[in-house]
Amino acid sequence: MLSRVANTLYWMVRYVERADNLSRLIDVNQQLLLDYEKLDTDRLRGFWQPIILSTGDEEAFSKLYQDTGSDEVIRFLTDDPRNPNSIISCIALARENARTVRDQLSDELWEELNALYLFSRSDEAAHMIKIDPPRFYENVRRSAVTFLGIAASTTSRNEAWEFMDLGRHLERADKTTRFLDVSSYLPTGEDGLESVSQETLHWTAILRSCGAMGAYRASQREITAQGVVDFLIFSKDFPRSVRYCIEKVDISLHLISGTPRGAFSNEAEREAGRLLADLNFGST
Repeated sequence: MLSRVANTLYWMVRYVERADNLSRLIDVNQQLLLDYEKLDTDRLRGFWQPIILSTGDEEAFSKLYQDTGSDEVIRFLTDDPRNPNSIISCIALARENARTVRDQLSDELWEELNALYLFSRSDEAAHMIKIDPPRFYENVRRSAVTFLGIAASTTSRNEAWEFMDLGRHLERADKTTRFLDVSSYLPTGEDGLESVSQETLHWTAILRSCGAMGAYRASQREITAQGVVDFLIFSKDFPRSVRYCIEKVDISLHLISGTPRGAFSNEAEREAGRLLADLNFGST
């Protein structure tokens, strides 16, 4: 496979996964904000600042916006074309990557991604963002899941698929750690997470943002910080846990190179193998 084609397929899927996860990240924090109605301007800034920090875009944000409030952060991460990592930008980049390798994709896959792109640029989407943001984020999530389902159903299990799967699981592992990291920066004190009920509310929201509530409840009865972190990092079975994703990354890398697992022939395989070992034998 040409490296250009492999790179394009990798980023196409990674951008779709990023748009999906960003919509989850914003939506869950909007839900959390409803329980922090007494936050003043300074503490509201302290609530949204971690979201920008978790995406790694604080420098770009500070150049475009002077205040770190709800409207500014949501605009920056959702539909600001000046932010290359906004949901709208990620969808456009995914579609552009798909266009350049159109012959490698099934008709159904291209049509779904193109439909998502057209929706993201429509007046309907702009209206939803202003009037009913949760509905907009739900549409993005559903389209992203549909795209990934079509990819899994219509793509031969060859190098093209492995590069696509590699991008999906790397992005997913990255974003799961970012969901978890937000808790490190949430405001404390009167309206913070000091009470048991507020802490439970927060960790419940994190589980829901990862689509993990049902899976978590099936294995554990009580929602605790320790339980949620252990589940989302070290679970062998849940498809959004860091450990599960890194194992898939390791498998894809070795299938691409033909090197047996347990050995490595390049730096990517060495890094993935070392990280997987840390996750297999590590603890929170």
